[in-house]
Amino acid sequence: MLHKDNFAVIMAGGIGSRFWPMSRTRFPKQFHDILGTGETLIQMTWNRLRKICPTENIFVVTNQMYSDLVCEQLPEIGRQQVIGEPSRRNTAPCIAYASYKIKAINPNANIVVAPSDHLILKEDTFVETIELALQQANVGQCLVTLGIRPSRPDTGYGYIQFNQAEKEDLHHDVRKVKTFTEKPQLPLAEQFIESGDFYWNSGIFIWKVENILRAFDAFLPDMSSLFKEGEGKYNTPEEDDFIQRIYPICQNESIDFGVMEKAGNVYVVLADFGWSDLGTWGSLYTHLEKDDAGNAAVGEQVHLYNAANNVINVPNDKLVVLQGLNDYIVIESDGVLLICKKQEEQKIKQFVNDIKLSSGETYI
Repeated sequence: MLHKDNFAVIMAGGIGSRFWPMSRTRFPKQFHDILGTGETLIQMTWNRLRKICPTENIFVVTNQMYSDLVCEQLPEIGRQQVIGEPSRRNTAPCIAYASYKIKAINPNANIVVAPSDHLILKEDTFVETIELALQQANVGQCLVTLGIRPSRPDTGYGYIQFNQAEKEDLHHDVRKVKTFTEKPQLPLAEQFIESGDFYWNSGIFIWKVENILRAFDAFLPDMSSLFKEGEGKYNTPEEDDFIQRIYPICQNESIDFGVMEKAGNVYVVLADFGWSDLGTWGSLYTHLEKDDAGNAAVGEQVHLYNAANNVINVPNDKLVVLQGLNDYIVIESDGVLLICKKQEEQKIKQFVNDIKLSSGETYI
């Protein structure tokens, strides 16, 4: 039986602009079946977390414009479990908001915070890792994150450095965090890999509600005091008016920079459960099934001739013929066709900005 004190918060408010043109402001990537499995990313995340806590204890924080979409894609969710943000204010405010709501329900809550759009291939190992993290989170007043064993010196991920020395009272996969480093340049990332004491930062967090709120008090006191004003209003008819008033004046801050990098009581659980943040089309390519020429195609009517190492995603009702194309991204979605070199996909954000200036919000 799942423990009644275990809660989960799914962060689902991002736009995923690097997955344009499939990911759009009105329908971002977490609501798409980008892997072609029959499940959207948020559905996969929801089903994964149901193995950790009761369904009624899973909350989704999203922009208010996506609240109906969340309910549509997650038919088991109660409307009170969908936390609608009136504006985008990064991960720290969304975690503070969800934490105060959960504290009002259960002040003894353990909380797992997870992004809605990550891929996890070894779900049983993931559940075991979370269980170990929950055990650690209940020891002392610590905050826990999951570190992923790096397979390459990737410059698109943050890194966690941990102490090599193990204490007798710690599990061998639990280490004290020394430093966090955001998206290093390649030479530094290579040094991190060689050192053996750096793992990728998964962006998945585990803590007791009392400990994360204590950390907000210490490191983000202005934000903490704003949300603390709402005690007595959370999960009542007064909550919405309160949140509409304070959210626009809340600082825009990430939980990593605002809390995790400053706190001295952070531990990491070293893990390897087939994780990817699916941040780019290139990262998606590594996880898709490929043909003999290395093409990864999602779409029922894709015909390839003398083409290799491409990632292709098109609707099933579109017939696509590609000839002589190597190492490209080919995406068709909702009236937009993108053809871009895989090695230059970092330019997609610039394409989006240019189109926004020339054509407005229609295609964004």
